[in-house]
Amino acid sequence: MGLSPAPVLVLVLLLLLGATVNGQPRGRILGGYEARPHLKPFMASLQLDGQHVCGGFLVAEQWVLSAAHCTEETGDKLFQVLLGAHSLTEQEPHKRLYRVRAQFPHPGSNKHNNKDDLLLLQLEEKAELNADVQVLPFQREDRDVAPDTVCEVAGWGITSHSGRRPDRLQQVERPVISRDVCNHRTRHDGTITNNMMCTDSRRRDTCKGDSGGPLVCGGVAEGLVTAGSRVCGNYKKPAIYTRLAPYAAWIDGVMASADGEGDTR
Repeated sequence: MGLSPAPVLVLVLLLLLGATVNGQPRGRILGGYEARPHLKPFMASLQLDGQHVCGGFLVAEQWVLSAAHCTEETGDKLFQVLLGAHSLTEQEPHKRLYRVRAQFPHPGSNKHNNKDDLLLLQLEEKAELNADVQVLPFQREDRDVAPDTVCEVAGWGITSHSGRRPDRLQQVERPVISRDVCNHRTRHDGTITNNMMCTDSRRRDTCKGDSGGPLVCGGVAEGLVTAGSRVCGNYKKPAIYTRLAPYAAWIDGVMASADGEGDTR
């Protein structure tokens, strides 16, 4: 016997609204779309054993910035970094996998919270810059992005309740929300520090696998997708980003120190 119209309608509505099952996103909760190929030439895919784990972006010819929590389950393994990609699997003119010489998580980062969630990766060699591989500038002026500013974020993170990952880069635009709103007791309840920022996550959001990717506002990386056990697409749990301006000195210092050691091979 078939389902009556009422249960069927409820099921359809749940799918459309991005309901969750066991904390996993259901439907295309990102609400995003496929990015135009190679118009985000700064994007990086951090990979282990040929599988995408996290996002990141090129901040200098030999350096990629991502999120420290991406290393939680890697053990002693170093990531490899894929640059110049739109598709993770198809052949593309400037796509290349780079070995990583060293990984530098921020010393204040830990798996129990979202603080200082930054990771710098030094490539074995300088990336070959071209139309599909470019450095993205990050914000150095320590001031908040105004609420309602629409920013964009991209990644190869999951797009369905089954955990399906897209092969091609996806993107979504989201408005910034104020720290006060994000810190409301019904949202993140005072845990969002001055070094973090938030965007509205109602039905359009980042999700697992997007971590480390840049939040780009006006052509500049203002933050990067950070950690957390958020349910993706839930407006009561806005997306959290680590602001980059407060860490400019740390980023510059790590790169300068490692570059100064030179290549002794």
